[in-house]
Amino acid sequence: MDQVYYIWFCVFGILLFLFFVDKNIAHYYILWTKVLRLWVAKTKWWILYNPENPIIKYMIRRNSYKLAKQLQKELKDESEKG
Repeated sequence: MDQVYYIWFCVFGILLFLFFVDKNIAHYYILWTKVLRLWVAKTKWWILYNPENPIIKYMIRRNSYKLAKQLQKELKDESEKG
């Protein structure tokens, strides 16, 4: 198990050395992490708001049904007043 730790230590040591020696590698790493964050955000948005998802379809229908009931109640109250 100790050899695995030494291998990881060497890999991160080499990467850290390259970051300090070559600024392009550090810049590339920063850009790559931004791309990964955007990919994760896009995937999260797609899962939470995609209408093809059955759970999201149910939530949209439920919210629409609640809104329709509220509007019907308001229209009924308004027609009774006027």
